[in-house]
Amino acid sequence: MTGVFYDCAGDRTVAMSRAIRRAVAFIESSFAQPVSLATLAGTAGLSVSRFATLFRKEVGISPHRYVCLVRIQHAKRLLRDGVPPCEVAAEVGFFDQSHLGRHFRRAVGVTPGHFVASPESGSAFR
Repeated sequence: MTGVFYDCAGDRTVAMSRAIRRAVAFIESSFAQPVSLATLAGTAGLSVSRFATLFRKEVGISPHRYVCLVRIQHAKRLLRDGVPPCEVAAEVGFFDQSHLGRHFRRAVGVTPGHFVASPESGSAFR
């Protein structure tokens, strides 16, 4: 499995349970849609509280943060391809460009505009 999970886990060797793998796969395929904790817990076959605890333990971040990181990963690709930030926001599931900008800056360290303008956008801000 590839995706944001390995970026979050770093060098840790983490064995994800089948339930969390199902939730991660669901997030990876449905990131642009609203994803509730209850939906993710149902996908994993766990209660909401058990799911949230197990997800954080196995992935290292909260489910919400993981969804945001998946969205940011896809936003970076679209921005590199020349898609305007306002379209990127809608495409990856953020409410608006401002919402994208806040989460993007928190995750990447620069705004989407600076990311696009930077000659290193292909490498330094991964």
